Amino acid sequence: MARIFMFDAYGTLFDVHSAVIRAGAPLGDKAQELSALWRQKQLEYSWVLTAMGRGGSADFWTLTERALDFAMARFGLGDPALRNALLDAYRVLDAFPDVAKVLGRLKSARHRTVVFTNGTHAMVKNAIAASRLGGYIDQVISVEQTGHFKPAMPVYAVASRLALADHPSDITFVSSNRWDIAGAFAAGFTPIWVNRTGLPDEYPGLPPLKIVPDLHGVD
Repeated sequence: MARIFMFDAYGTLFDVHSAVIRAGAPLGDKAQELSALWRQKQLEYSWVLTAMGRGGSADFWTLTERALDFAMARFGLGDPALRNALLDAYRVLDAFPDVAKVLGRLKSARHRTVVFTNGTHAMVKNAIAASRLGGYIDQVISVEQTGHFKPAMPVYAVASRLALADHPSDITFVSSNRWDIAGAFAAGFTPIWVNRTGLPDEYPGLPPLKIVPDLHGVD
């Protein structure tokens, strides 16, 4: 029986740190810290705006730009050319090495593959095209137009409806972000946590169905 496999994009399919790896040579020994802060602030801004009921005031690309501006300012960097290079690299983030093989296997088994993301459609479509994953993905669902970012409950309901699931539990939801797994569980999805970096578990009472070190364990 065909199943719906729904994947988060950033951190799950696409390596959010690959932009700095690709374009951040001028950062020197600041590269890793800047990349981590960039990601931290990107997510923080999405959560704060959603909590304030202002999630619709800026899309995820705008928050990505603002987060980079903060990170560069924090490290005393004001080079516009470097900023542009990092943003250009973020538009075409590298897919993790396991992504194409696993998505291909799911498609060969005639399962539906869906991407559900905080990112804008344009962001995700650029990343998919750059990684040549288009033939493996049936549908892209963005939180755009909902006025919220994950893990707000309304966005999971929208994703379930747009994915044409008979029931939320019919969706096997895959994410490397533990907070996203918690949201998916609360929404009734069947979540799998891809714990790529061996982090300790958190959010007791909102567990994944299983924990895997990479995408090869999702099916």
